[in-house]
Amino acid sequence: MARSKNHCNFCGRSEDEVRILLTGLHGYICDDCVDSAYHVIEKSLGVKPREKEEKKSPVPDFRSMPKPTEIKAFLDNYVIGQDDAKMTLAVAVYNHYKRLGQKVEAADENKVEIEKSNIIMVGSTGTGKTLLARTIAKLIQVPFTIVDATVFTEAGYVGEDVESILSRLLQVADYNVEKAQRGIVFIDEIDKIARKRDNPSITRDVGGEGVQQGLLKLLEGSMVNVPPKGGRKHPDQDYIHVDTRNILFICGGAFDGIEQKIAQRLNTHVVGFQSVQNIMKIDKDNLMRYVMPQDLKSFGLIPELIGRLPVLTYLNPLDREALHRILTEPKNSIIKQYQELMSMDGIQLTFEDDALNYIVDKAVEFKLGARGLRSIVESIMRPVMFELPSQKVKKYAVTKAYAEEQLNKTSMM
Repeated sequence: MARSKNHCNFCGRSEDEVRILLTGLHGYICDDCVDSAYHVIEKSLGVKPREKEEKKSPVPDFRSMPKPTEIKAFLDNYVIGQDDAKMTLAVAVYNHYKRLGQKVEAADENKVEIEKSNIIMVGSTGTGKTLLARTIAKLIQVPFTIVDATVFTEAGYVGEDVESILSRLLQVADYNVEKAQRGIVFIDEIDKIARKRDNPSITRDVGGEGVQQGLLKLLEGSMVNVPPKGGRKHPDQDYIHVDTRNILFICGGAFDGIEQKIAQRLNTHVVGFQSVQNIMKIDKDNLMRYVMPQDLKSFGLIPELIGRLPVLTYLNPLDREALHRILTEPKNSIIKQYQELMSMDGIQLTFEDDALNYIVDKAVEFKLGARGLRSIVESIMRPVMFELPSQKVKKYAVTKAYAEEQLNKTSMM
């Protein structure tokens, strides 16, 4: 007896008479019937036939891009102070857009080709480097990603290769290579890959100088082979080819201890006796403002890497006044966040001025910058957020006495 064949339940043809026979729960349908059903649905519902989308240029129109003053004004809504760093970032991002909008014609030999200017930001912890990067990502129209330099190791060792930076940029760009090639990358904790000594190493520096060497080709601009799904490279996989010439790189790092390098260069000291002349000329409370490329070299960055980061800017340390403004003024300030959380339970939360001043004093004492504010407020607010949602309370005011009481109970004191 001949073996029966599967047939399309719509047209009756067997699997030998059609190209594809799709299997359903209780039957089959061929590719021709699928195509016919599609056209019937289009005609019945008035749906236009699908057309291939025109390939739109991912290059944004820089004329519609906010001007540097507008970019800085946007940053002012979220980041307190740091005007020098804001101006540097605003100009760099705006010029990046103009550079992308420039159409360099091969026939025009007199055309000036603009090169990109990668940036490095230096500032102590908690001064707002990462916040500046995250805030500017809200405004720009190109793919933007933030990566941490501490996860990278030299090729062949446990950890991530530097090419994974581009894997994350591709993910943000939905794997549109052309779009990703015009993106911006913020590399945080760049100081953590400084080599351990000022002299070139003759042995492997897996997480330091070796990573810096690997970053060189990315920063300057070259065709890089990127694993399609991230992870480690291996010979048998296909790569995505990404050109980094139009990718803007912004690096940031705390560079803890670089003040000593700056002080040595300025022929002064962070602590100890100083001449009257040096005291008049140098602000010893903010030596970071005098940072120069040679200080980065003394800290442990190789000259080749410093040369590919031509724009150097700094972030001022946060004084008491700046911390107080950070606590209350920005659109997403810490106090406003907790007030919003409590308002969801119908509770109006307020902080007395003495309580705010006490929080700022503790943040200055702990020397953790703006991050310290969050930790302190969280310790104070934890009992309030635990108890009040279950009580019939409409208003609550945080006093200095209550803040002191809660901090005394924690290990922060």
